[in-house]
Amino acid sequence: MKQELVKAAQEALQQAYAPYSGYRVGAAVLAGQDVFKGVNIENASYGLTICAERSAVAAAISSGARQIQGVAIAVEIGAPSPCGACRQVLREFGTDFPVYLVAGDGAVRETTIKLLLPGSFGPEFLAKEDNH
Repeated sequence: MKQELVKAAQEALQQAYAPYSGYRVGAAVLAGQDVFKGVNIENASYGLTICAERSAVAAAISSGARQIQGVAIAVEIGAPSPCGACRQVLREFGTDFPVYLVAGDGAVRETTIKLLLPGSFGPEFLAKEDNH
């Protein structure tokens, strides 16, 4: 799983759209038997930029996935660290899965969503009701 996710994130990185910052990010999410790629998509109105992690999660969820088994995040410069919003979105679809952080030099740091977002809030805290 690790090598497949790392490779997919590095491949996705090449499609990132970062004309303003030049900081390109690729992500890959494992959901079921499928790997879903995502990239950061910058916008001239900076607040509308989409992070690679959320882009990959959106691809997975749009394909019917509801549980994440792992994620890799790759950058060209330095070492990646998912923002707080991405950590929360990832946590929505799993309480503890591996996260591989792929630096520009190829070094991979392995952590988990549980370590990245300790004491997290998730869907299990909300009352379930029929939303039809």
